[in-house]
Amino acid sequence: MKSLAELQAIKDKMKDKVVIREGSGNVRVVVGMATCGIAAGARPVLNTFVEEVNNGGLAEKVTVSQTGCIGICQFEPVVEVYEAGKEKVTYVKMTAEKAKEVVEKHLKGGNVVAEYTIANFKA
Repeated sequence: MKSLAELQAIKDKMKDKVVIREGSGNVRVVVGMATCGIAAGARPVLNTFVEEVNNGGLAEKVTVSQTGCIGICQFEPVVEVYEAGKEKVTYVKMTAEKAKEVVEKHLKGGNVVAEYTIANFKA
């Protein structure tokens, strides 16, 4: 059995990981984590969003979560960004590097990274 102090230390250490499941932010980032997404590399994308949101001090504003199949498997990894009062933004063919850019430009700066969206995807 762990002592109360040890449990508190574990809780504090893992607090930054909880943003993936909880949050009441105005912005919601949803990463497709079905088999197709995972096979295409969604796990590093999800981890990058969680880390960048935490490191950027956005945890109060942004909630990062995962979902099953979004239905556009050919575009995986897929990330959807929902903001109150705005149209959903769907990012496709995401990578960890692109995720960092989306956090910086879209989540922090308020500017959609248009070249990564499904509307501007070129095969």
